[in-house]
Amino acid sequence: MATELFLVLLSGSFLLTLLTFLSFRSAGGRKTGKPNYNLPPGDLGGWPLIGDTIPFMQPHSSGSLGDFLDRRVAAHGQIFRMNFLGKKTVVSSDPEFNRFVLQGEGRLFECSYPTSIAEIMGRWSMLAINGDIHREMRSIAVGFMSGVKLRSFFLADVEQQAVDILGGWRDGGSFSAQEEAKKFAFNLMVKHLMSMEAGRPDTEQLRKEYITFMKGMASMPVNLPGTHYRKALQSRSTILKIMGKKLDERVKSIQEGMQGLEEDDLLASVAKNTSLTREQILDLILSMLFAGHETSSAAISLAIFFLQASPPAFQQLKEEHSKIARRKMDMGEIKLNWDDYKQMEFTHCVINETLRLGNVVKFLHRKTIRDVQYKGYDIPCGWEVIPILSAAHLDPSIYDDPQQFNPWRWQGIVNSISMMNKNIMCFSGGPRLCPGAELAKLEMAVFLHYLIRSYTWELAEHDYPVSFPFLGFPKGLPIKIFSI
Repeated sequence: MATELFLVLLSGSFLLTLLTFLSFRSAGGRKTGKPNYNLPPGDLGGWPLIGDTIPFMQPHSSGSLGDFLDRRVAAHGQIFRMNFLGKKTVVSSDPEFNRFVLQGEGRLFECSYPTSIAEIMGRWSMLAINGDIHREMRSIAVGFMSGVKLRSFFLADVEQQAVDILGGWRDGGSFSAQEEAKKFAFNLMVKHLMSMEAGRPDTEQLRKEYITFMKGMASMPVNLPGTHYRKALQSRSTILKIMGKKLDERVKSIQEGMQGLEEDDLLASVAKNTSLTREQILDLILSMLFAGHETSSAAISLAIFFLQASPPAFQQLKEEHSKIARRKMDMGEIKLNWDDYKQMEFTHCVINETLRLGNVVKFLHRKTIRDVQYKGYDIPCGWEVIPILSAAHLDPSIYDDPQQFNPWRWQGIVNSISMMNKNIMCFSGGPRLCPGAELAKLEMAVFLHYLIRSYTWELAEHDYPVSFPFLGFPKGLPIKIFSI
């Protein structure tokens, strides 16, 4: 589920810390490498340690690159160098180079995140590891969310969670659509990760602790009493205790040779079929909960936002889902099946356009592990590289009128895998392609199937998606709903 959303959250945390504790005069120029390096244009000046971090991290509409990148690209081109958090960094809004970076994982580049990731997410989080252990954990995630699992296990639960969430909405009511989307995604993930049912005391305790945990993700990473970061670390400890108890139950069942109803959740599968340590298992489960919850809920919120502003798209989407519902009624069926999902052609156009324009994940962090040459530029070993994924989505040479929500642009190419992988980059790519990409799309499609036939809605207050740089709605996307 595009797990690398975490990088932007963590970058925001570091920014807040540095702004609080650092106040130095401008550093001016500095050496940029060996004399024979032909470095990308730009400079490594700015403030000591933080460099150009402040303007780079300024909040802006998620449907744009932001003023800082617009200015730098105009001055230097799509590939330039800067000082980001005190590190020599190459920033790229060149889609071709960004694909080169993603495909070069393990050969030329590797993930590079601040060390505090290990403190709050765990040192075995998939964002903190590289090499063989990452490949092993990613393989587990891919198997857990394979096409067979989506059809056999996820679809029915996605549908039930959507029905439960939307069934609690009342005609004329106003609430945060963002929070409702988060509740939907959270309930689904804990069900399949640990067989935890929505509404039960242990599930609600986990959700409460998780909310506190998330507040620390976007705060100063200062471990002092009363800070959001300290509270997040405390919540992490409680979360791991809850997860650890569930793990102990699975291990006991395995040792006793029992085959319970919960054998299909990820926790049981990992405990039974891998040699991962207890710490590795818990970090894996927590990182997958984070990734699956945050990214899917953001995408659903974006769809709700874009559709309320596009009556033609809303109407065509409603007609498609009403047709599916009528056909199923004629057949004496109610629940969706995989064929129904595959027939949601315009829905997939809406999903693709939402992911393109909404830009759930703006950028990633990488580091060169050897000297890299690209289009005449040299990037020395050890330099940071920030691929701006949203640049491809907003490139007028790729998309006509790219800042307009136009799901019809995807008609006729929505099922082209090569086209999707080339031009929709929010799920990363290469060896780190998000294993939950198809699950996220399934969640969006099923949620929209029930939403679009039950309600119309409007914004209760003005709000819009913003990159902080992580994506969110400043007011939580307040909407007012009307029953159909």
